[in-house]
Amino acid sequence: MLIKYEFLKILRKKSTLIVMCFSLVLTAFLFGLPVLQYQTYNQDGVLKGREAIAYDKEQYAEVTLTEDYITGTILGVQQLFENPDNVGYDGNEKFLIGDAYWNEIAPREHLLNIIAKTYDSPNENSGYSRLSDLDITDGANFYKAQKSKIKKLLDTPSRELSERQKEYWNHMAGRVSTPLQYGYFKGWEIIISSFELLMFAVLAVCIVLAPVFSGEYQSGTDAVILSGRYGKTKLIKAKILASYLFGFLAFTLHIAVAFGLPLAAFGTDGWELPVQIANTVIPYPFTFLQTVLVNTGVIYLILFAMISLTLLLSSVMKTPYPVLIVLVPVLFIPVFLTPDGTAGVYNLTLFLLPYRAAMPEIGKYISYQFGGVVMDAFLVRAVLYTVLTVVLLPFAGMGFKNHQVV
Repeated sequence: MLIKYEFLKILRKKSTLIVMCFSLVLTAFLFGLPVLQYQTYNQDGVLKGREAIAYDKEQYAEVTLTEDYITGTILGVQQLFENPDNVGYDGNEKFLIGDAYWNEIAPREHLLNIIAKTYDSPNENSGYSRLSDLDITDGANFYKAQKSKIKKLLDTPSRELSERQKEYWNHMAGRVSTPLQYGYFKGWEIIISSFELLMFAVLAVCIVLAPVFSGEYQSGTDAVILSGRYGKTKLIKAKILASYLFGFLAFTLHIAVAFGLPLAAFGTDGWELPVQIANTVIPYPFTFLQTVLVNTGVIYLILFAMISLTLLLSSVMKTPYPVLIVLVPVLFIPVFLTPDGTAGVYNLTLFLLPYRAAMPEIGKYISYQFGGVVMDAFLVRAVLYTVLTVVLLPFAGMGFKNHQVV
C-alpha cells in the first residue's frame, strides 16, 4: 500500500504530466525526424517520405553472400566498366553513368558499397568503383578479405591494443556465421544510430523524481514523515521502489514510441539479419534485433543508475533545483566532448559516460583490460552502471533517514 501510495503521488503531480508529455513529444519528434526527412533518388528525380521508403525497400534483394555470388557480382560491375560509353570521370575516379548506373548499380548500390568497402584499407571508402580494379581470377575471396581487414584494424598502432585484446576481438569476430545473409534493415539501422537521443527521456524521468525527498523538505512535511512510525524504514523503501517503478514504466513508454515510429515506417524487416551487412568488420556476432536488445538493456542500467543518483541528491539537497543542476551536466557534458581515438584514459572514460554509453559503438573495437581479463564496452558499461546503482541507492535512503529537521 505504501508503494502504491508513493507511486500515485508521483504520477498525479501536474508537473509529472507536463514533463512526461513534453518528453514523449520530443522523443516522437527526434525518432520520427529520419522518417520525415527520408529521401532517395531514381532516374526521374528525388523521392521523399513514404514514396521514397517504398521505392528503396523494393531495391533490396534477399540474398546469401556466398563467394560465388560475390564473384559474379564483382564480375558484372567490371563488365559494365569495360564499356567506355558507361563510364564517367571527374578527374579523381571513374564512375558509371546513364542506364548502366540507374539499371544495374542504383538498385543495389548499398550492397555493392558494402562489398567494396571490405576490400578497402582502413580509413578508405572508395565505393563501388573499387570493384572495377579487383583481381578475381581466383575468385572474390571475400571472407578472406574481411578477416584481413579486421587484422589490419586491430594492428593499427593508434588503437594501442594489447595481444590479449586482439585475441579477444579475433575470437569474437570468428563467431560470426558466414556466408552472410543480406536484406532490408533500414528501420533497425535508424534505431541503432539514434540510441543516444533516449538520454532526453532519462533526463525527464530524473526531473520527475528530483522532488521525491527534497520536495518533502521544501513543503515542510519531512518533520511529519520522519517522526511517523514507518517514516525512517518502510516509507523510505516505498519511495525508492515507487521511483524505480515509475522510472521503468515511463522509460518503457518512451522506448515504445522511439522504436515504434521507425519500425512502423520502414518495417521490421531485417531483425534476424547479421549486423555485418551494415559494416563487414563489426566483430559482434549479433543480429540487428540482438544488437538493439543488448544496447537497450545497457540503457536501462544507465537509467537505474541515474535514478539512484537522483534519489541520493534529492535526499541531501533542500530543493529539487540543485539536483537538476548536477544531473544535466552528468548526462549531457559528453555531447560536447569528442573522442580522438579508442585508447587512452580520456577516450575510455568518455565511452563510459551516460550520453556516450548509450551509443552501441559496435564497429570501434572498444575494450578494457583489467590484468589478464578483457571486456568489451557493452560488458563494462553493464557492470559499471549496475555497481553505481547498488552503491548509490543505500546512501539515498540514509540521506533522508539522517536528515535533520529544521
